[in-house]
Amino acid sequence: MLELKHITKVYETAGIKRTALDDVNVNFRSNEFVAVLGQSGSGKTTLLNIVGGLDQYTSGDLLINGKSTKDFKDKDWDSYRNNTIGFVFQSYNLISHQTALANVELALTLSGVSKAERRKRALDALKRVGLEDEINKKPNQMSGGQMQRVAIARALVNNPDILLADEPTGALDSETSLQIMDLLKEIAQERLVIMVTHNPDLAEKYANRIIKVLDGHIINDSNPYTDDEIRKAAVDFKKTKMSFTTALSLSFNNLLTKKGRTLLTAFAGSIGIIGIALILSLSNGVQKYIAKTQEDTLVAYPLSIEKSSNKNFIGLLAANSNENKKSDKKKTNKKIGTNSILKNMISTQVVDNDLASFKTYVKKHQKKFAAVTKDIQYAYKITPRIYQSETSKGVKAVNPNTLSKDLKDTSSSIQTVVSNLDIWQELSSNEKMLSSQYQVISGHLPKQYNEVVLMADENNKIDDYVLYSLGIKDAKQLNSKTIKKDKDSSYHYKDLIGRTYKLVINSDLYQKEGNAWIDRSDNDAYMKQVINAAENIKIVGIVKPQEGTTSGSSSAGVGYSHDLTDYLAKKIKTSAIAKEQLANKKLNVFTGQPFSSGNKTFSSDNLNAQQQASMASMSAEELADYVNRYNENANTTYEENLEKIGIIDNNNPETIHFYASSFKDKEALKDLISDYNKKVKKDKHKSRVIRYTDTVGLMMSSVTTMINAITYILIGFVAISLVVSSIMIGIITYISVLERTKEIGILRAMGASKRDVTRIFTAETVIEGAIAGVLGILITLLLNLSITLIVKNWLNINHISSLPIWSAIVLIAISILLTVFAGILPSRVAAKKDPVEALRTE
Repeated sequence: MLELKHITKVYETAGIKRTALDDVNVNFRSNEFVAVLGQSGSGKTTLLNIVGGLDQYTSGDLLINGKSTKDFKDKDWDSYRNNTIGFVFQSYNLISHQTALANVELALTLSGVSKAERRKRALDALKRVGLEDEINKKPNQMSGGQMQRVAIARALVNNPDILLADEPTGALDSETSLQIMDLLKEIAQERLVIMVTHNPDLAEKYANRIIKVLDGHIINDSNPYTDDEIRKAAVDFKKTKMSFTTALSLSFNNLLTKKGRTLLTAFAGSIGIIGIALILSLSNGVQKYIAKTQEDTLVAYPLSIEKSSNKNFIGLLAANSNENKKSDKKKTNKKIGTNSILKNMISTQVVDNDLASFKTYVKKHQKKFAAVTKDIQYAYKITPRIYQSETSKGVKAVNPNTLSKDLKDTSSSIQTVVSNLDIWQELSSNEKMLSSQYQVISGHLPKQYNEVVLMADENNKIDDYVLYSLGIKDAKQLNSKTIKKDKDSSYHYKDLIGRTYKLVINSDLYQKEGNAWIDRSDNDAYMKQVINAAENIKIVGIVKPQEGTTSGSSSAGVGYSHDLTDYLAKKIKTSAIAKEQLANKKLNVFTGQPFSSGNKTFSSDNLNAQQQASMASMSAEELADYVNRYNENANTTYEENLEKIGIIDNNNPETIHFYASSFKDKEALKDLISDYNKKVKKDKHKSRVIRYTDTVGLMMSSVTTMINAITYILIGFVAISLVVSSIMIGIITYISVLERTKEIGILRAMGASKRDVTRIFTAETVIEGAIAGVLGILITLLLNLSITLIVKNWLNINHISSLPIWSAIVLIAISILLTVFAGILPSRVAAKKDPVEALRTE
């Protein structure tokens, strides 16, 4: 079965050659107990290692069932050891971090035996050696005899043809030695047992064949195996392969024996992960905050397209910058080109849009626009004229506000700012959008045209200028002396809800005298009559922005429904002055004269007899006022008169407000507008092209780009720590290789290939990397919690630091990959270790 022909083994160290075996010829039967006797250094252990495939001969041949091993490769020797050989060593060579059962199972894992079968065979092997009650003990919990029995069980579990025992009783007491020898003799009944020993008495007593070795030669063989007895048999070794799960289990158990060092290594490896995770968390939190702000901004600052407007400075620069970027032709012939910034700014400052045509297009493609917007509002040049109900102390306009007149001793700049404040705001007609914007804190939202709500801020406060404008606070006290003494006031809901004001129709401001309509808004007596006869406007509720909304459509003021706008439009259109002007497009109702085609000033010659008679009865002051009003209206156009009266064309809005659902939808909305522009250009209607500037979008895009750039730069810096930690893990892995050298030898003796050894240490780096990654993510989550609480308290911003799940997964994967790369070199070092030398390492 096993034949050694002319086997010679020469070791070379530092150029010095030493012959361990010299032309050895010996054959072994398939079942016998062979004792190899010899002094230390005689070559008996080398003989055992060559038979076991741990060491390769220098010359000669080892035949297994007649098959030569001269052409065996590493994988063939691995398969041979796993399938044919079982090793029992003097020092037991058990893996310290594995239980008795796991040590025995290990050889079976290399053979690819299923888990259930593996456990069953391992238990049977341990039962055979009398250790069925010690299966969960680790080597440091057992006696020497028990450990040797585990080693024998491990050698037998794969049912090998040959059992090799190197001084199996050398470290045992005499009684235990006899028990082990009895066990080996029993095993020799069914397979070949070759035992190396120094003890001739044990050899004589138990072995049925004794081979004596001296200086690398066999000097005596008590029962030689002749050539006539040799039976040829086919040789077929099953390939060995350790599963990655087994490698993970071995590495995990090893790391458990060094918990402190493992955790410290993992923490060091996690520092880079923590740094990158924190940067990504802050970046993600800020991006989400920007996105939320953008979403809220879509309500506060919708995409608005005006019929006629002056572009702001940012819009002009952005538009002209983009225009100049389109021309990317390089100037040649040593000439410098010109960017027409100022010229384009001047020529494009005033934008006129044909909103009538565009509204028709929007209505025609209603489904497309509805898919990317929450609401579309059409605004017209019609302002509700609201007055205080009480007129006994004089006429007081509420809207448009007249606070600037009460600020007599303040600077002109303050008066200008106050005069431009829009206190009355039209609310969205989309109920879902309105409820997402505002929370009703008392009363209800407007249900009719004559109902309005007060809008407070998120802290249930209303700006003082709103209170002054509404007459809740006395506007007469708005001077530098009394304003300083004014204390912040608070009001009960019932003090505010139920207040009424007067709605004056714009057309009611005019009174006909003769054949001309005169503006009587400055005549208190007339206005008192109009106000007393006007309809009531009632405050029916108080609202504030919904929690978590960073900005609303208006932070404070008075909100009214679109029904009020519709009501005013209908009332004005049916008024006497409106009917008259609409019926006479060539007649200026404010002068009683035809519209002038040029500059025209007052002249009595232009008046009819009735107007001249009326003037004759006027005082000097009334006459001067009449002349001034005449001059103001003499050069107006028909369209300007319609606007002054408040007559609107429902098909031609002044502004269209698009409230997009998200910034993604906003971009889709821009594409729809772009499609419209392409269509009108194609139809040769360039005058209908819509021009607008998305100022908020430009600013937000710039901020996002800047944050992304900062994020990438910071990640680049922190990534250096990942490289450093990877190098450190590589060093730690190499130390682990040195510490586990004996384990490497044991595994190789059981048939583990070089690739299996590499797989074990790769598994160890995978575990280290995974622990480092998970630890880094957990620490980041704790830090994120602290950062979020701090920022919440300081800036009232929620979730400013939050790590996306995908980022956490990717970072853990990166941590594993880096540690695996770092462990490649140490793993290769481990795989290349000589198993014989590895077994000798303590």
